[in-house]
Amino acid sequence: MNLRCIIVDDEPLALDLLEGYVVKTPWLILEGRFSSAFEAMAFLEKVKVDLVFLDIQMPGLSGLEFSRSLQNGPRVIFTTAFGQYALDGFKVEALDYLLKPVSYPEFLSAANKARRWFELTGKSAGQLARNTIFVKSDYKMVQIELSKILYIEGLKDYVKIYREDTEKPVLTLMSMKSLEENLPENIFMRVHRSFIVNLEKITTIERNRIVFGKTYIPVSDNYKDKFLKFVNERFF
Repeated sequence: MNLRCIIVDDEPLALDLLEGYVVKTPWLILEGRFSSAFEAMAFLEKVKVDLVFLDIQMPGLSGLEFSRSLQNGPRVIFTTAFGQYALDGFKVEALDYLLKPVSYPEFLSAANKARRWFELTGKSAGQLARNTIFVKSDYKMVQIELSKILYIEGLKDYVKIYREDTEKPVLTLMSMKSLEENLPENIFMRVHRSFIVNLEKITTIERNRIVFGKTYIPVSDNYKDKFLKFVNERFF
């Protein structure tokens, strides 16, 4: 499970350190870094994230005050140089509390705690933030219900999105990697460099191929183990 996160700290060195830790952690995706709570607040009005690494002592609006405004929003891991704020941090239901200077093992331990929480609750931004996506096709924006997608085919710089309610696919300028990262990973799986499938729509598998009507989608060797694990977990 990937978690989208931001870093909020008024100290440039702390921002650089935490950014390095995030980049070093494969399943953390850095959506932004901000030197004030106000900048982060404006960003979160437009973009959903899972996790905020948040400094407590900041001018203008403290991390504690900012965290109280995040109703039904991202979870928080506090970072601070002052240990006396730990109790206040847990009063606002922070997932963890890191005392500066933060080492990478400490950071990773807190990040893993957050990951376990999201795995248990299934509340990550990538999984539950939406049930539709907008894509640009033929100079207009098209809204597509995720539950209606059968599979997605990659064609160089374009993808074709095939839906169960229409024969004509939606063609959009987008990379497979970008689309894969923005689809809920518990529902969609890449099974070939050119194909992503909706796991909930699979009814027939034949000789390492997924069958959608008259279309046969190959499962390549690079993705076979992950796909077979999914199948075996549901095999009776």
